[in-house]
Amino acid sequence: MRTLKSFFVLLTLLAYTSTYAQYTEVINSNRPGVSESAFSVGTNVAQIEAGAFTVKEEHTPLNYEVAGFGLDFSIRYGLLFEQLELSLDGIYQNDKITYNNAAIPIEDKRSNFRNFTFGAKYLVYDPYKNAEEAKPNLYSYHANRKFQWKSLIPAVSVYVGANIDSKNNPYTAPDIEGFSPKVMIATQNNFNGGWVFVMNLIKDRIGTDFSDFQYVFTLTHSFTPQWVVFGEAQGINSDFYADNIFRFGGAYLWTKDFQLDANIAFNTKDTPSVFNIAFGVSYRLDFHKDKKIDNGNGNTGKFKKKRKKDKKKKTEDFDSDGL
Repeated sequence: MRTLKSFFVLLTLLAYTSTYAQYTEVINSNRPGVSESAFSVGTNVAQIEAGAFTVKEEHTPLNYEVAGFGLDFSIRYGLLFEQLELSLDGIYQNDKITYNNAAIPIEDKRSNFRNFTFGAKYLVYDPYKNAEEAKPNLYSYHANRKFQWKSLIPAVSVYVGANIDSKNNPYTAPDIEGFSPKVMIATQNNFNGGWVFVMNLIKDRIGTDFSDFQYVFTLTHSFTPQWVVFGEAQGINSDFYADNIFRFGGAYLWTKDFQLDANIAFNTKDTPSVFNIAFGVSYRLDFHKDKKIDNGNGNTGKFKKKRKKDKKKKTEDFDSDGL
């Protein structure tokens, strides 16, 4: 029992340092899933998150089907402040659509970016900052597992970005091209036991005739220092396209700077039906340096966050969607 409690204390410490600071000792990835964490990667941290996915759609009333593949990426960088993050996001798709209404099926090959967006995210409220009562209890296993009402208060970030859409894009609504704004509110709740809930509320392609509203709810659970599972619901509502998509999957921390993930996505309608399989990686280049502070005697020293690092251990708790 003592060994079990010691192991739990180690997990709690690692989870605490990942949760209550912008910069973390291990990679903080938004993958798997499509939601955005409320927290940034940390200053002077460059991070690439990329994946490949299959495309399979069938539209029963219109009698067509789509098959192909896609690539998605996100380049994130923490700039100037711990709360600020710049990002470049894109989704590229290449597929073949087959219309089966005629005696001879008609095929059409398509390829383009479904999304290509540059933006900035800023943490406006962090309930965990300087929260002494939120620190783990190193002497009580049950105290660290107990529900805390304060955890219902989320961290909140705002995102402002710009879409870049090419003319005659087969994946966007007619007459959409050039620049259009995108805004988002991202919230994050961190619960005891390795549970994290992320919510995104998005207004996309503002000012166009086919502006859409989206929500993304993501629940992740880290049950070892290296493994995390997640479930996600995404809703899309516009005059051009509306859907509810569900995703399930997991991620594995290979090293403190490298993560692997996989998931499946599907919906529950036939206009069209959707079923995708995705695999992804996340990798960071860590140039973060601790801030220097005056220690009171005229000298300066590096400010060290309260975290322990065991070089002999390969496994450390990691962040996926902020976990």
